[in-house]
Amino acid sequence: MPQLNPAPWFAILVFSWTVFLAILPPKVMAHSFPNEPAPQNTQKSQANSWSWPWL
Repeated sequence: MPQLNPAPWFAILVFSWTVFLAILPPKVMAHSFPNEPAPQNTQKSQANSWSWPWL
């Protein structure tokens, strides 16, 4: 059966993994997001105590 011959399929497997591991990661890592997150305010907000009118 010709589909059991590993010669063409092994070359396709090696080439596809070469593409996935050598070419695509730098392209993905070079991607920049248009909206960079803003730094959060590190100051703690002042918590006001609730003044109940019936107490």
